[in-house]
Amino acid sequence: MLFNSIVFFVFLAAFLPLYFALRGRARLFLCLAASYFFYGWWDWRFLGLIAFSTIIDYTLGMAIGRSEDARERKRYLLASMVVNLGVLAFFKYFGFFTDSFVEMVGTFGWDPGWNTLNIILPVGISFYTFQSMSYTIDIYRRQIPVEPDFLRFATFISFFPQLVAGPIVRASEFLPQFQKDRSFRMDNLISGSSQMAWGFFKKVAVADSLAPFVDQVWAAPETFSGIHLFIGVIFYSFQIYCDFSGYSDIAIGLARVMGFEFPKNFRTPYFSQNFSEFWTRWHITLSSWLRDYLYISLGGNRRGTLMTYRNLMLTMLLGGLWHGAGWAFVFWGFLHGMYLVVQRLASKPYNQTLDAIGVPNVVRAGFNIALVYALTCFAWIYFRSPDFATANEIIGGIATSEVWSFGSVVNKFAVIKGVLLIGILLCIDLADVRWRFRGIVIERPAVRIIGLATLLWLIAFFGTFDSEAFLYFQF
Repeated sequence: MLFNSIVFFVFLAAFLPLYFALRGRARLFLCLAASYFFYGWWDWRFLGLIAFSTIIDYTLGMAIGRSEDARERKRYLLASMVVNLGVLAFFKYFGFFTDSFVEMVGTFGWDPGWNTLNIILPVGISFYTFQSMSYTIDIYRRQIPVEPDFLRFATFISFFPQLVAGPIVRASEFLPQFQKDRSFRMDNLISGSSQMAWGFFKKVAVADSLAPFVDQVWAAPETFSGIHLFIGVIFYSFQIYCDFSGYSDIAIGLARVMGFEFPKNFRTPYFSQNFSEFWTRWHITLSSWLRDYLYISLGGNRRGTLMTYRNLMLTMLLGGLWHGAGWAFVFWGFLHGMYLVVQRLASKPYNQTLDAIGVPNVVRAGFNIALVYALTCFAWIYFRSPDFATANEIIGGIATSEVWSFGSVVNKFAVIKGVLLIGILLCIDLADVRWRFRGIVIERPAVRIIGLATLLWLIAFFGTFDSEAFLYFQF
């Protein structure tokens, strides 16, 4: 079920009054039933898959919690990881690795004659798998207690606001919130619905307005001028940001209306001055998950410089693969791994040079932001492209084109509209960074009414209402 659909609003109108009318386990049953209905609306056949993951991790989590034998606990944890990663690998990566193997052996003249299975990727499987895995790992590490109540645990895994595209909420943050009923509060309704409106603006008005231009560029890059391709790359960087952060804002806002607090998932990432900062601002819950459960488990920065670089590269490579079954995603992860390694190598001499020259802080900050954004956009080209040939076609078209006049752009109105919307977005984001703009809007009734009315007007005027799916559903 899409947030930006009439069906969702009907669903929500039926769910919320029942939610606040019920108490205790009846409310938990309602949340679980609503979550399975929400997920099953897409394809009911995969309800069994999420139920299977829930039962496995509940059972193995209980076993880990009961056991005092270190080896036995490790065996239970490995069983949980094998099942979770095995299911994820089958649905998301089986075809990719099979095709890659066939292509590799084909270079030696051997054709195995395998037929690739047409496996449907279940929506949200990467998100709820990582969420479920974090539960068993934290129990193994004795960082959280076991959840003995299966109903609470099942609701935690399948909670519909963040089920299919995050944020990835950890058991330590979310399970304790199920311990008591959440009463209706007007301030939660106001702040939550305001954040939902902001999310809808980013998704419906910005991301979906940019999408047709971006799709046109990637469908036939060889037919467009350098400036057209360049604008397409810029538009994609904001499309994916607004699409994904818009979903997160809607999920976080909806949870707050219900009385729950989710962690922030985006924090103006395109104002980052280095890549370490970027990854504390972009998809924060995934970045922290990869840091805590992969990077630190590999050794983090505790085993010397070379091992730190290795761990950074492995973490980012696997982060790229998490996003999609394709070598272009892996290369995107490789680029970000290289950015982090080069940053560690060059930051000290770079800053010393700027200090010696006497570059003002504001100039330095502006240049750093521009550089990080430019390199991020370069990596986005590979992330968006179905293969290396398409990505190289776009990069080559931008680098070698002799036509850089605005007159060569095919759809000028779409560009003007897109630039206007991006400008509004950046102004609000910048005001939020400097003056906590959105907090002020929520706290002051008169400003809140004006702000919400303006947002709704922008959504109605600029919005694209065709129920286009969120980009991160495919990941």
